Amino acid sequence: MTMGKIIFYEDKNFQGRSYETSNDCAEVTSYLSRCNSCRVESGCFMVYERPNFMGHQMMVRRGEYPDNQRLMGMTMSDCIRSCRNIPSYRGQFRMRMYERENFGGQMHELMDDCDSIQDRYRMSDCQSCNVMEGHWLMYEQPHFRGRQMYVRPGEYRNLREMGNSSMNRFMSVRRITDSCESRTRLMEVYLFTELFPISLRFLYSPGLAYICLPLKWGCSYMSQWPSITLQDWQSDMRQITFYEENNFQGRCYECSTDCADLLSYFSRCNSARVESGAWVLYEKPNYKGYQYILSPGEYTDNQQWMGFNDSVKSCRAIKNVYGNVWKLRLYERPDFGGRMVEWAEDCPSVYEAFKFREVYSCMVTHGAWAFYELPNYRGRQYFLERGEYPRHTDWSAASAAVGSFRRITEF
Repeated sequence: MTMGKIIFYEDKNFQGRSYETSNDCAEVTSYLSRCNSCRVESGCFMVYERPNFMGHQMMVRRGEYPDNQRLMGMTMSDCIRSCRNIPSYRGQFRMRMYERENFGGQMHELMDDCDSIQDRYRMSDCQSCNVMEGHWLMYEQPHFRGRQMYVRPGEYRNLREMGNSSMNRFMSVRRITDSCESRTRLMEVYLFTELFPISLRFLYSPGLAYICLPLKWGCSYMSQWPSITLQDWQSDMRQITFYEENNFQGRCYECSTDCADLLSYFSRCNSARVESGAWVLYEKPNYKGYQYILSPGEYTDNQQWMGFNDSVKSCRAIKNVYGNVWKLRLYERPDFGGRMVEWAEDCPSVYEAFKFREVYSCMVTHGAWAFYELPNYRGRQYFLERGEYPRHTDWSAASAAVGSFRRITEF
């Protein structure tokens, strides 16, 4: 079983005291007085408005959630009071849904997603269920809209046992698949040696590939081949879906590569779901205008990526930056002049750390970075990959103001 990790923060934008966990927690406020933001480092979690896994629920995938109210998609208290880790699961899915409480009335067995219980089964109400296999999300409205309820294997005689006494029914159901984590994939490639061509299969997860050799090649020189990093073969692991309306509604477009002009696919963008990879969204075509950097996760409205408007006209996948080293150099003057500082960590306030109010040039030697116009990762964003930037205009900034910066670590 793969365990995830989530970090809760007392204040918005990942400020204040924090609490980190990889397990179910029935009372988060035993550790924090309040919770206004969270960051999911790995895995999937269900977060709850009340202790003991009760109240409004929301599933969160790997990503950053700077404001709980926008996360939940509704006005609610500033507290996440409990959470559940959703374990990785790759088996079969099976559940039975009942029209009435205590497993009464019509019964239908379900093994896949159902976007409308009414349309498929002619059931106008669904009040209890028996989950035999897999982990599921129940939705208050058809087409996976409205409030959510998480159910794992077990018997639920009424909606209260599912953790939400304020809901009176659920009308659509979705499996929680292994898409919460980047999937292990199988790739076949061909290597040509001096002796003969070799067909190898690579079983890989983000960052590493493992060579799977036929048994007859189990000789000593083959056993010395190391695991290898993936930089050129990971393009098919990147996927983002854009939606015209909030909460993943309206026309949508799924993208897995750079796109210089998205206007032909949708007219506006108010929510997005990043299944894998990290992305830079641009306000204008040809990678111009405001920039927004998104790591894997669900963004129910454009304010979650600090959008200035609903315009997303081009996008670029962040690639070829895998590794565990980040390093850059900041310069006080253009063309790498003036005072220089070298840094390898996130920096919430450039002025407090270096007494710089402006950065006129920069050199990125390792990793990928996000610059922010204001402290605490706020304001306009700018993506910088490895390379030299003699002037601030080289990273598309209108001014040299850099209030904070952070490493891009989520892929």
